[in-house]
Amino acid sequence: MKYAKLGPIAVYLPKKRETIDDLKLEHPEWELDEICAKTGVYARHISAPDEFASDMAFNVANQLIEENNIPRESIDFVILCTQSPDYPIPTTACIVQHKLGLRIDCGALDFNLGCSGYVYGLGLADGLIRGESAHRILLITSETYTKYIDSGDRSLRTIFGDGATATLIDASDTQSLGPFLFGTDGEGANSLIAYGRGIRPESLSLPPSHRRRWASSLYMDGAELMRFTNSKIPPLVDQLLEKAGRKLSDIDIFLMHQATRKMLESLTVTMALDPAKVPIQMEQVGNTVSSSIPILISQLRQTPEWTKYQCSMLLGFGVGLSWGGALWRDVWSMERE
Repeated sequence: MKYAKLGPIAVYLPKKRETIDDLKLEHPEWELDEICAKTGVYARHISAPDEFASDMAFNVANQLIEENNIPRESIDFVILCTQSPDYPIPTTACIVQHKLGLRIDCGALDFNLGCSGYVYGLGLADGLIRGESAHRILLITSETYTKYIDSGDRSLRTIFGDGATATLIDASDTQSLGPFLFGTDGEGANSLIAYGRGIRPESLSLPPSHRRRWASSLYMDGAELMRFTNSKIPPLVDQLLEKAGRKLSDIDIFLMHQATRKMLESLTVTMALDPAKVPIQMEQVGNTVSSSIPILISQLRQTPEWTKYQCSMLLGFGVGLSWGGALWRDVWSMERE
């Protein structure tokens, strides 16, 4: 039996960077110091007008390949998570496969999942490797949520940033990832939804869960997402620990989707976790949706204490509504010491 092992991670952030000071100049009427204290976001990267999910996905995957001297012919599969694809047809992963110059017998697929997307992508990669359908996989996340947001939207513009990541996943004889648990509650689909961006016209779309206050095509009910997160993630953690035969004290660090500071601090209190075990590092990038967990891992891998963490828990949650969790040990980083 082969298992998935996470290898190097590359991060791509667009050149344009928008700070709290930029927003203060544009919108002096916004209470930005108070807003940023709650969100934990003081700067975000914004994709250029001619820069889209496939462009960022290619850039970050090519960066990963070149920086780590990965033979292109060794890649068996591309899995791309995005909720802002270039086109409804064709699949963005197919475009990226061609631009990267990968083999034509390389599998490629997109999946549309946001804040829980990285955990789901790892689960898909693990399944492909366990089933011996692939031995080396590129897992890419690429999000341009800012293209859904109106410039006058005080709620969303102060939270979301654009970014892409690429993770190399290899087959290994040692299990360092899993078990996994996933959950879905489609009844909450209208808590975070983009209108007028698909085949279904807005006149026939799901109504927003509450009144729409802004002109953005993206709608988010922050209060409902907070309630959902606090109700679903603590049981997910308990179930995952039970499935793994572990105790809460066995987990050295909780790598959570970087939604907002307020949400992560609320979860920390609800689960009575040590705040030192729940890193919050979105200050300079914002909520990058499916890219947030791999960006966090990339940041933490640069710290000297990272390899002391023998057992991590990955937790993604949000749009869908969906959630997922997995245990992980970063064998790749430990082997490099």
